[in-house]
Amino acid sequence: MRKIITTTFVSMDGVMQAPGGPEEDKAGGFKYGGWTYTHWDKLMGDIMTGFMGMPFELLLGRKTYDIFAAYWPNAKTDNEVAIPFNKTKKYVVSHKDVKLSWQNSELVTGDVVAKLRDLKKMNGPDLWVHGSGNLIQTLLENGLIDRMHLWVFPMTVPGGKRLFAEGTQPKTWKLVDSKTSTTGVIISTYEPEGKLVTGTIGE
Repeated sequence: MRKIITTTFVSMDGVMQAPGGPEEDKAGGFKYGGWTYTHWDKLMGDIMTGFMGMPFELLLGRKTYDIFAAYWPNAKTDNEVAIPFNKTKKYVVSHKDVKLSWQNSELVTGDVVAKLRDLKKMNGPDLWVHGSGNLIQTLLENGLIDRMHLWVFPMTVPGGKRLFAEGTQPKTWKLVDSKTSTTGVIISTYEPEGKLVTGTIGE
């Protein structure tokens, strides 16, 4: 069975909205788009290049798909991402029927959770989720994430959509890798471990 893997840029206070630029996502009046701008370094680039070198297919929420589809087919300066993104299969999760213009795109709608489970059972490379905040809530709620790459940036960002929102379930995650960039970004990898157990410290 192939895995669903998320990779998410997130602020210290949990915001994941519009990390890449001011025009990326202004929903809710968000005015801090592009908050990752000053923190990219060689280590982060190397990690992302490594991700892009793996076999993968994309699993995207509709809003993230629209952002990517408007940019990557015409990108000329970032072949390390543009080439694999444009070439690979893209599954787009949406609650309604939408027209998909990006090559190799397929709509996932209707009983989304059942169809995502079917996708995991198919032969093929792992399914990678970039951005896609609403989709991540669905994945968290239904225990469909097999690995999470969290890129935690050392900043707080008022307002904005948060990574762990209404779909979050009580559970524990195992830290399997962690690196820190020269700019203080912590890139950590987690896999599901088990149920959340509570108690009183010291007893």
